[in-house]
Amino acid sequence: MGLTQFRIKRLFAYSTISHVGFILLALSINSIESIQAFIFYLMQYSITNLNAFIILISIGFSLYYYTNNSDDYKELSDINNSPIQLVSQLKGFFYINPVLALSFAITIFSFVGIPPLIGFFAKQMVLSAALDSGYIFLTLVAILTSVISAVYYLNIIKEVFFDKSDYNLNFENNEENIYGNIITSNTLKERTFKIKNIVLSSSLTITISILTLIISLFIFIPNE
Repeated sequence: MGLTQFRIKRLFAYSTISHVGFILLALSINSIESIQAFIFYLMQYSITNLNAFIILISIGFSLYYYTNNSDDYKELSDINNSPIQLVSQLKGFFYINPVLALSFAITIFSFVGIPPLIGFFAKQMVLSAALDSGYIFLTLVAILTSVISAVYYLNIIKEVFFDKSDYNLNFENNEENIYGNIITSNTLKERTFKIKNIVLSSSLTITISILTLIISLFIFIPNE
């Protein structure tokens, strides 16, 4: 189902089924090593999945002053509910916001299980525990499903980095002035700025930075 899915959030939902398979495999073995692998896999997947959805929200914010001319997007019945709904909406995002796109790529690669990211170590722990307990067939099935899931994950990477973007700057709104008030030392000051000066909030950028660093720098302490 994931291979034919074009909605990004549903794609993540289908991928969760594959990850739950790894979690259940670790639980079914019932050894000390497998329980450690189960807890670690649950923790790393929660971190990675959280980062993926926060990045999707941030991508929606960063596209605020862009317009999308894609007919597929215009025909969505729930167009006002979420800024990013289709995988095709991520086309060429690397050329709009390279740093956010790279963070998203690191998160996706962790889902796939590419070393040296944290997702690789989690899958390695589960598969190692399964092999030690003689679950050879289930290990082969887990590897096969992981390879299949890599296909639709890497398709997202292709859309973000290698396809041409459907977005154009909304020049009408780009020239509008926005007025805001800043409170400094109990003094209210009015400021004027353009839409293109709007940036992601500190809470989003700091959260994404911390989660991405955890995902990518786990190689320095690769143990549960």
